[in-house]
Amino acid sequence: MKKVLITGAAGFLGSHLCDRLIKENYYVIGMDNFITGDKKNLEHLNKNPNFEFIEHDITEFVKIEGGLDYILHFASPASPIDYLKIPIQTLKVGSLGTHNLLGLAKAKKARILIASTSEIYGDPLVHPQTEDYYGNVNTIGPRGVYDEAKRFQESITMAYHRFHGLETRIVRIFNTYGPRMRLNDGRVIPAFMGQALRGEDLTVFGDGSQTRSFCYVDDQVEGIYRLLLSDYVEPVNIGNPHEITIKDFAEEIIKLTETNQKIIYKNLPINDPLQRQPNISLAKKVLDWTPKVGREEGMKITFDYFKSLTDEELFKSEHKDFKNHIKK
Repeated sequence: MKKVLITGAAGFLGSHLCDRLIKENYYVIGMDNFITGDKKNLEHLNKNPNFEFIEHDITEFVKIEGGLDYILHFASPASPIDYLKIPIQTLKVGSLGTHNLLGLAKAKKARILIASTSEIYGDPLVHPQTEDYYGNVNTIGPRGVYDEAKRFQESITMAYHRFHGLETRIVRIFNTYGPRMRLNDGRVIPAFMGQALRGEDLTVFGDGSQTRSFCYVDDQVEGIYRLLLSDYVEPVNIGNPHEITIKDFAEEIIKLTETNQKIIYKNLPINDPLQRQPNISLAKKVLDWTPKVGREEGMKITFDYFKSLTDEELFKSEHKDFKNHIKK
C-alpha cells in the first residue's frame, strides 16, 4: 500500500482528496492546523485504518516517520475573507510551507503535487487563460498576498524539479464547488447560497458582468488524481470552461433555491478579476480529462448539502476566529 501525505486535509478540496486516495487503496496521512479547515470534514475517516491525522502547521519543520510515496500540498487559505484577514500566514504557507514540503519530498524521494490557482493569472488580459500566459497581477494589492504566494510556490517547485531532479506536478485550480464548502468565506457559491437560505438579498459586486467558470469537486479531484499519476511536470489548468456572468449566476441561485430575494450591488473589490475561464486543451491532451458534471446537477447537490446545515452553522457570521492562529 502506497503512502500519501495530504496537507490542508481538513479543507474543502483536501478532505475530498483524502476520500479519493483512500478509495484508490492508498494509506493517507492528513495534515492540517485548522486555521481554515474544519474537523467535521474528516470525522467520517476517524476510524478508517488507512487514515491517520497529524495536527501541524507546515510553516514549521514537517516530520513524517517511515517512507512516503506522494505529497499533495493543499494547505493554504483560499478565499478572500481568509487571506485578507491573515495575509502574513498566507504568504508563509506558500513560501516556507512549500519549501518544507519540497525538502520532505526530496528526503523521502516522493513525488509532490502542488495546488496552484487560477489567481496566478490575476485580472487576465488573455481569455480564456492558457498555461503559457504569465498573468496580470498587482504584487502590492490586497490580493497579492495570495496571488504572489502561489506564483512563488510554482517557481520554487520548478526550481526543485530542475536543480534536484524532484518529481513535481502543478495543478492550477479554477473555481471549484461542492459539499463541504464553508459558508461565509467570501467565495461566490457559498455566499449566494448562504444569503438565499437566510432570506437575505444576494450581493453582487460591481455590475455583475464579470465572469466565472465553476467546476464540480468530483471533476476537480479526478483531474488532480490523473495529474498526480501522469508524467507531465509543468502546470495544468483544471476547471470547467463553461463561463457565466455573476449576475446571471445569482439569478440561477434564486431560481434553484426557490426564494424571492433581490440582487443588490456593491463596489467591486480592488483587483477582482473581470474574467475567469480556463483553457483546458492541455488537460484534455495530457490527462484525457474533461469535466463531466454539469452546473445544474452539481449545484443541486451542493444546495442540498447547504440545506442540511444546522441553524447555528447557517447563521454564524464567520467560520473561524483567526486570533488564536496568528503569530508575530
